[in-house]
Amino acid sequence: MTGDTNGNDTAGSDALSSRDEAVLAVERRSWPGPGAKERTIRERLGISPTRYYQLLNALLDDPRALAHDPVTINRLRRIRETRRARR
Repeated sequence: MTGDTNGNDTAGSDALSSRDEAVLAVERRSWPGPGAKERTIRERLGISPTRYYQLLNALLDDPRALAHDPVTINRLRRIRETRRARR
């Protein structure tokens, strides 16, 4: 892989960027409702919820993300596959 989700060159690197790790940390939590999660995305990560979900979707196919947080990545992959199957 020649770049991470930030566009930085990471060839040969097995580590996720700090932003990618932060995205996974937000997704790992449980949320009482959508408002709290979106507020945390804006405040903690400094990005829009739309950008957050773009980054998250890219992480689902990144083997480094799977190695970093297999439980979260596998859960999200199952959800994604279920949604694709319904279409």
